[in-house]
Amino acid sequence: MNITPEVERVIAAALREDMPRGDVTSAALVPRGSLARAVFLAKQNGVLAGIDIARRVFQRLDPRTSFNRHVPDGRAFEKGEVLAEVEGRSIVLLEGERTALNFLQRLSGIATATRAYVDAVAGTRARILDTRKTTPGLRLLEKYAVKMGGGTNHRRSLSDMVLIKDNHLALTGSVGEAVRKVRLKYGRRYKVEAEVTSFAQARQAVEAGADMILLDNMSPAAMRKVVAWVAGRIPCEASGTVDLSAVRRIAATGVDFISVGRLTHSVAAVDISLEFLGPLGHDRNRAEIPPV
Repeated sequence: MNITPEVERVIAAALREDMPRGDVTSAALVPRGSLARAVFLAKQNGVLAGIDIARRVFQRLDPRTSFNRHVPDGRAFEKGEVLAEVEGRSIVLLEGERTALNFLQRLSGIATATRAYVDAVAGTRARILDTRKTTPGLRLLEKYAVKMGGGTNHRRSLSDMVLIKDNHLALTGSVGEAVRKVRLKYGRRYKVEAEVTSFAQARQAVEAGADMILLDNMSPAAMRKVVAWVAGRIPCEASGTVDLSAVRRIAATGVDFISVGRLTHSVAAVDISLEFLGPLGHDRNRAEIPPV
């Protein structure tokens, strides 16, 4: 992952949260000059995401920390596999341990869940989309994890595109009227997607000039009818309480996209640990790191 200034800010905030005044336990127990090596060990099968963020956590604490990645983001791994090793000042490894693991476990959980959905619709035209149901402040990272799992990112923010939803219609009127109002204000500046719950609404949205329609909580039969009528003129997205047991049936309707909120809003973290291999003697150290 490219460590942009935005990603740096997220990492910095996480480290401040975890040790606003340092690691008082390690400061009392660990000599500042001691060196150690540790490995990231998979405790279950999964798909990796966030390994470069874990690296940056340690190197932000001390740029001299050595980090050797064994598995790249986006690759499946198995229980018992060593994902990376880190070597440097013992206190730095202890200070960065939980923050690095929090990123790595959650993002790998998202990538792993996404891969399961992507595999479930393999052979159909449907692509798995994420949503904005993300952890506040972590959207960029969580959407990256979706991509590592083989999914596709939907809009990142409310500023990226127009998505007319039911609450907009409660204040505006018909979906056709809403699409026309958006076109009057913005022309073709923004892509316009409209959420619909019936064939009649879908027809209104398409005829008013929507670029895409979202079929919300519709039955497979109803979705199939809309998809047949649209006949490829614009993309169709399915949404609404999509779980792994239902996603293949939804894909079989011919929709182009299926959005899955649970990829990010309720995903289980993958079990990964940081196992210390003990202090290093200078004869075993790849790069000497003097005490600070």
